[in-house]
Amino acid sequence: MLSMEHNDILTRVGPGTPLGELMREYWIPACLPSELKPDATPTRLKLLGEKLIAFRDTEGRIGILDHRCPHRCASMFFGRNEEGGIRCAYHGWKFDVEGNCLDQPNLPEDARFTDRVKAKAYKVAEKGGIVWVYMGKRKVPPPLPALEVLSLPDDERMVMCHMRDCNWLQSLEGDIDTSHFGFLHAGAVQPDDVDPDTMHRYGLLNRTPRYHVKETDWGTMYDAYRPADPGNYFHRFAHFMFPFFALVPDGTFGNMIQATLSVPLDDSHTMTYVTAWKKRDIALRTLKDGSFIPGAAPTMSYLPDTTDWLGRWRLKGNRGNDYLIDREEQASGKSYSGIQGIGQQDQAMVESMEGPKEGIVDRSFENLAASDRMIAITRRRIIAAAQAHAKDGSVPATVDRPELARGARGGSFVCSDSVDWLDAYAEQMRKAQSPAGFLLQAAE
Repeated sequence: MLSMEHNDILTRVGPGTPLGELMREYWIPACLPSELKPDATPTRLKLLGEKLIAFRDTEGRIGILDHRCPHRCASMFFGRNEEGGIRCAYHGWKFDVEGNCLDQPNLPEDARFTDRVKAKAYKVAEKGGIVWVYMGKRKVPPPLPALEVLSLPDDERMVMCHMRDCNWLQSLEGDIDTSHFGFLHAGAVQPDDVDPDTMHRYGLLNRTPRYHVKETDWGTMYDAYRPADPGNYFHRFAHFMFPFFALVPDGTFGNMIQATLSVPLDDSHTMTYVTAWKKRDIALRTLKDGSFIPGAAPTMSYLPDTTDWLGRWRLKGNRGNDYLIDREEQASGKSYSGIQGIGQQDQAMVESMEGPKEGIVDRSFENLAASDRMIAITRRRIIAAAQAHAKDGSVPATVDRPELARGARGGSFVCSDSVDWLDAYAEQMRKAQSPAGFLLQAAE
């Protein structure tokens, strides 16, 4: 059970909130580069409770600004993106990607003061197929994230995103909750249904793993382990990494290069980015005959984008249509959930959680169990970091040393049950190779 006070710390991300201010110490994913074309229509963005616009200028530079014109606060979304800047439609004031005022055409030349007015603009960078924005107070931003997946060649990396109508933590906690896989995603699958040579079948033979959990420099990590063949354990490792990254266990450790980013748009909406190596070996998606596990076929169908603040990357299967659940398939036992698509199954669960405010679960109603140990320790870690930052400005180590991420990789492997879990992890990290030449290192 979590107090409402601590739940507020974990879920509120707007300006001035403890966690919102901590998150602003990091670079935040804003959108995909493909969403912004030179001199094209500006895009409405919501990030950490702030209303912003994004645009790409004539030379290809990206600007992310407060949507309010600093003249009379009309929205710059209606502005003209032209000739190296964005021009407010109300009085024609024009600003570049850094917020500098370029023109005040409604004023006589001797009354203009372009050098004394500036739009609120944030630092922007492109890395790993994502547009990043720094919304913090530092004049010189910290280094960009150093996740392994961001170092891959662009043609070997996939990036997908979709919006969730829930608080960021509900989304994140779904990624660090391992035991639900054997039920929500694969509850209708029996061990004999899958390839007998895949180690991932041990997750079906025993759906009640035990756990090791550890706080790390980057956040937290866990090992969900269970018996494999005699004398061995099947391990599934995953990580939480500040501010809202998860490295999931859903694949083979040696090549599971992936990260899920649960980016808070506001307190009740999250943009989830999944970025991964295209050649990774993911766990249990097909039966031994090659067909998809019931419910595991890829399905990321989107509604048409709108220009609303929350109108991008919305899935067709959503709360309004019960995620297109097939009750007959569920009742027959063919599918455990009746919902198609692993991502959509997760979305239904995390969005269905209720609380005093729509999109934010009331965690005082919970009864956590041994399977939730990673979640409990991660919450404690986040609360402590937010409180420390509010008290004296201290930040987690990864703000200034993002290279600490080199100690983290998610994924599964089998090894002797006589080997300590951290020693087993360190050995796998030593053996792992990065296709981008990324220098991995074992966690200390």
